[in-house]
Amino acid sequence: MKHELIIAGFGGQGVLSMGKILAYSGLMENKEVAWFPSYGPEQRGGTANVTVILSDNKISSPVLNSYDVAIILNQPSMDKFESKVKPDGILIYDGYGITRTPVRKDIRIFRSDAMLTAQKEGMAKTFNMLVLGGLLKIIPAVTLESVMKGLKKSLPERHHKLLPMNEQAILRGMEIIEEIF
Repeated sequence: MKHELIIAGFGGQGVLSMGKILAYSGLMENKEVAWFPSYGPEQRGGTANVTVILSDNKISSPVLNSYDVAIILNQPSMDKFESKVKPDGILIYDGYGITRTPVRKDIRIFRSDAMLTAQKEGMAKTFNMLVLGGLLKIIPAVTLESVMKGLKKSLPERHHKLLPMNEQAILRGMEIIEEIF
C-alpha cells in the first residue's frame, strides 16, 4: 500500500506539523516514509505545504506532480492543488476561507469544518489535529496509536501534557468530516 499526500495551507495552521506527525507515525509502523516540506520566507501567514509519502515499499523520490490525497486549508492551495489530485483520488478541505469549492467530478471530495469546530469548542490549538482525524477516518494509513506516538515524538516534552487534548481533537475530527460527492 502506498499513499502520496499533499497538505497545503497558510503557515501557522500546523501544515508542516501534521505532515511530520504522519511521517513519524509511518516510521512507528515500519513503513517507508518521505516528508518534503515547502514554505516561503514568511512561514507564518504565507503559504506552506508538505508532501508525505507512506509506503510498504521503497520510495524512489519525494518529489511528486500528482497526489492520491490533497488536504487543502486555504483558497490559494485549492487553486494550486485541486488539479493535481489523481483521478479517483481524495480531496479534503476545510470550508473556512474557501471561496471556490472543488469542482472536479472524478475524485472523492470531503469537507471538514475543523476551523469552525476549533473556534466553537475552544480547540484552536488543535485545528490541525481535527483535520488529521478526518484524514484518518477516510484513509486509515496509520493507526491512532501510531499517531499518538508520533505526536509525542514531535512535541517537545514540555507539551506532552497536551497529548490527551490532541487525541480528543483527532477523534472529534473523525466525527465532523463529511463526503460532499
